Amino acid sequence: MVRAWISHTADQTHAQLEELDDTPFQTGEVKIQVQYSCLNYKDALALTHTAPIARKFPMVHGIDGVGLVVESTHSRWQKGECVQVNDWGLGETHWGGLCTTLSVPAAWVSKLPEGRSGRWAAALGTAGYTAALCVMAILDHGTRPEDGPVLVTGVTGGVGSVSTLLLKHLGYEVLGLTGSIDAAGEPLNDSVARHFLNLDLDGSQLIHRDAFAKPGKPLQKTDFAAVVDSVGSHTLVNACARTNYGGIVTACGLAQGMDFEANVAPFILRGITLRGINCVMRSEADRDRAWAMLADAFDEHSIDWMFREIAMEQALEVSRQLLNNEIQGRVVVRCA
Repeated sequence: MVRAWISHTADQTHAQLEELDDTPFQTGEVKIQVQYSCLNYKDALALTHTAPIARKFPMVHGIDGVGLVVESTHSRWQKGECVQVNDWGLGETHWGGLCTTLSVPAAWVSKLPEGRSGRWAAALGTAGYTAALCVMAILDHGTRPEDGPVLVTGVTGGVGSVSTLLLKHLGYEVLGLTGSIDAAGEPLNDSVARHFLNLDLDGSQLIHRDAFAKPGKPLQKTDFAAVVDSVGSHTLVNACARTNYGGIVTACGLAQGMDFEANVAPFILRGITLRGINCVMRSEADRDRAWAMLADAFDEHSIDWMFREIAMEQALEVSRQLLNNEIQGRVVVRCA
């Protein structure tokens, strides 16, 4: 039997934690005993049925899974190896990682960086991997630390937190956009204050999200050499309007919305680049480079402060907290 967070139909009010027959979990080349998964914003939307993340039913949720290979018909992966799977349509078109057993094609499986544990990998998960892809795009664009600050939106979330830390590790100045400060720029509570302290962001480096949340002029005062955006909608449009000549805006999320009511002026008159970051179907080389970047920046315990670990039974409750902006950083789900 397999324990899993599953939705049987689209019209359920939320997913259920159930005991399932393990037959559907035998279909891939590699069978993994899942030790850890995690909760991304996307997972929270799926578990609460807030957005139609799953594309077919029944569907086991969770876009990440980390654990031990227990069976493999592919020569590359051996029994007992600790491996991970990030996205590849997990929880959308293929049964996902919020379960005790995961079965996937061998091509979807990735090694953990040398000297890093499954818990470390789950703490970063797809959010951390996506953050690394965004930073890689900024580096490949040729943006240097001396070119100016990088704006990171949703800076208390998983992508925002990891992006901030990666950029600072590489010597960039970071400005954070957040809804977790008051009108005077002060953190809303002690938990948020500790999070900003760990990100090494003070009040002078934080911008309230309301400043970007509504339609603005197509060209505004330039402030940023680059942007990491996980919000979308008006926030993304305003970020483009405030990016320096020749700068780059990386877009990887849609917390505010999927709409993009923009003007071509920033792209034509300032030559900025809007780079979409798709973390789902990426090459092995991209994935290995992203995880190597994360391993270089974070040792085994340097990110312990950034995540909380929960039992599988808590996943739905914590998903609701995540959507209500009550959680900073990352959430690791203990599956074993």
